[in-house]
Amino acid sequence: MFIFLPPARAQEPTGARLLHADREPQNWLTYFGTYNGWRYSPLNKITRENVNNLTPVWAFHTGRSEGGLNATPLVMDGVMFLVGPFNRVFAIDAVTGKKIWSYFYDLPQITIPNTPGTRGIALGHGMVYLGTLDNHLVALDARTGRELWDVEIQDVRQCGCNITSAPLVIKEKVIVGGTGGEYAHRSYLNAFDAKTGKHLWRFYTIPAPGEPGFETWDKESWRYGGAPTWLTGSYDPELNLLYWGVGNPSSDFYGEHRKGDNLYTNSVIALDVDTGKLKWYFQEIPHDLYDFDGAYECVLIDIERDGRRDKLLVHPNKGGYTWVLDRVTGKFVNAWPYVDTINWMKGVDERGKPRDLLPVPPTGTTFVCPNAAGGRSWNHSAYSPRTRWWYNTGAEWCGTITPQKEEVTEGARIFGGTMGFQPPKDKPAYGHIDAFDPVTGRKAWTHKTRFVNLGSLLVTGGDLVFTGDIEGNAFALDARTGEKLWSFNTGGGISGSAITYEVNGRQYVAIPSGNGALIRRFIPLVWPEAKELMPEPSSTLLVFALADKNN
Repeated sequence: MFIFLPPARAQEPTGARLLHADREPQNWLTYFGTYNGWRYSPLNKITRENVNNLTPVWAFHTGRSEGGLNATPLVMDGVMFLVGPFNRVFAIDAVTGKKIWSYFYDLPQITIPNTPGTRGIALGHGMVYLGTLDNHLVALDARTGRELWDVEIQDVRQCGCNITSAPLVIKEKVIVGGTGGEYAHRSYLNAFDAKTGKHLWRFYTIPAPGEPGFETWDKESWRYGGAPTWLTGSYDPELNLLYWGVGNPSSDFYGEHRKGDNLYTNSVIALDVDTGKLKWYFQEIPHDLYDFDGAYECVLIDIERDGRRDKLLVHPNKGGYTWVLDRVTGKFVNAWPYVDTINWMKGVDERGKPRDLLPVPPTGTTFVCPNAAGGRSWNHSAYSPRTRWWYNTGAEWCGTITPQKEEVTEGARIFGGTMGFQPPKDKPAYGHIDAFDPVTGRKAWTHKTRFVNLGSLLVTGGDLVFTGDIEGNAFALDARTGEKLWSFNTGGGISGSAITYEVNGRQYVAIPSGNGALIRRFIPLVWPEAKELMPEPSSTLLVFALADKNN
């Protein structure tokens, strides 16, 4: 069965169309919606006044539940593209929910690192691009789902790395990162020709001998130091710069074998998208011993002040802090906390570097706030150009780190110890969703929640923030006040990324539903009551619209 695309766009979207995705608010063409990482849609038919009339119109189950449904759906010209656990890809009629085609990647019978869930796919040049759980990049025909090419990036058994997030299509390239922060692996970013799969460039996130930054690694630790690029980056076409967050060093908690700052772990890197050459970097946490990844999203915003336009990058870190950088130069602008319970440092200095880091001795147990799961997880923030606020999730919880020396074997798992989860010592654990001035960190409002929030945020031109909770409730907040205006129990805990789109004048909101088993295992360690409240693992996409079709 064929996708019903206009003939003139049979091979779309081209790089030019993706570049101007903001001109097509009816679609959701890239992982964040647009290259700037905002997760914002100007669609405004669903508003603060009528959102209470939102009702489900169709649902789609991916057929496998392990890992949950973490993906961001994509929508192009009335067709939705969705990836579920174990690299199962679907094209779906975005109005009716009827399946158009499906593609199930043939995973080998090997141990798959990390989660079987996948956070997203990419569109471009008439193709759907999928990064796989065994570290391949696959291109499918967007009309039929037929596999066009398959490139192995590196043998997963050699590196312990794979791809769990969406590739990024820029011009004629597909750029993809990967996991590996808990394995003896030297991580990288790769660029491939979008049409043929030919490898174009590779940027290693750990410098080799003779390269700047190599001196920040002790002895041979650079060979297996982690530094994963496991989430998706952002792009500024005016500067032709690709921005990507880099994760933790390996091993996570035991650092005696990797003394030094360990570049470019826990950093934001800016690369020339054509060549893969490093233009600048900013390291947030040198020699990380807390597993506080810097792999999260890079949000690109422009601020007009004093008669000039400042091109800024807002980057939340797993440790509960947000860094603000000049995205032209990488110069530090500001840093501020998005959670209240932090004990691993006492703020930053004038260079943006952490002050008075909490020691983690190589023996014994250290109490850390937030815990190694982070002040928030990979679930993405959102930025609204209407309110000029940045919307983010946070969690007030703590835990323990117990380092342990482990033998280093290429491609083998090397966590370097164990971690625990528990409430803060002086108050109950809780979650929250907040609206901030993205530069100063001034909080406009906060919406407190009982548990940690694991769903990404979506903000719209109707001044609504959509997300969901681990109990299975999809909900909408007033973007200006934080008041909850609408809620619907989906039957599956929410840890994916909502989007909104429009077909034939009707606005829809799509919300992935389904937590994985891992979430069910560690959440009750902090909130015992959650064990009975969290739904069983599932993987279903629910789509909502206003009950009145004329709206």
